[in-house]
Amino acid sequence: MRIDIATLFPDMCEAVLSESIIGRARKAGHIEIHCHNIRNYTLDKHKRVDDKAYGGGTGMVMQPQPIHSCIMHIKEELGETEKAPRLIYLSPQGRVLTQQVVKELAAESNLILLCGHYEGVDQRVLDELEFEEISVGDFVVTGGELPALMLTDAVARMQQGVLPNEDAYSIESHYNGLLEHPQYSRPEEWMGRRVPEVLLSGHHANIKKWQEEMALEITAKKRPDLLKKQQLISDMSSD
Repeated sequence: MRIDIATLFPDMCEAVLSESIIGRARKAGHIEIHCHNIRNYTLDKHKRVDDKAYGGGTGMVMQPQPIHSCIMHIKEELGETEKAPRLIYLSPQGRVLTQQVVKELAAESNLILLCGHYEGVDQRVLDELEFEEISVGDFVVTGGELPALMLTDAVARMQQGVLPNEDAYSIESHYNGLLEHPQYSRPEEWMGRRVPEVLLSGHHANIKKWQEEMALEITAKKRPDLLKKQQLISDMSSD
């Protein structure tokens, strides 16, 4: 899989994506990630990529030309592909990123992520290139870089070879609609608190049963909305 990120801060993105699991996966060739500086594509001699908004307002708006040129360059790099790359603009107005959306995106061959800044991006380039919009939550951050990094990390870790095996992500919170069971490590007792005896038993069937029960219990306590959503999906499937 290849992910391209169009941003005003490529060094910021590279710094994060060169570390830890994703950094190792890139070096091993399990996933390909490229960060592109939108400023390199502007025709303005001062390297400006933004201007005042029509209709007034306090912030600046990213202009369409540099973004369009950057995206077209990325498409040229990709060449002819069996399926067109999926273009995503990280925006608080988009559909919310969930694990189900991550699964969907992880099945793609190519993603192109656009990071907005200032007051956002000129709507015309979003319409021209037919970007879909994705949000990481109902809040606003300074730019699209952090949301793009979150999306990239979530998608990349589901690629073959990035994690040791499928269990490394399939039992985590949200993958199957539930929160994950509690985790424990050494020592067996810490400040008077012991690791649950079932986890020390070595009985795999009992351990799995405990984990499933705890996942349900924790989800009901912390995120009852997830259980209601699961029930709704189940009811719709049975109709």
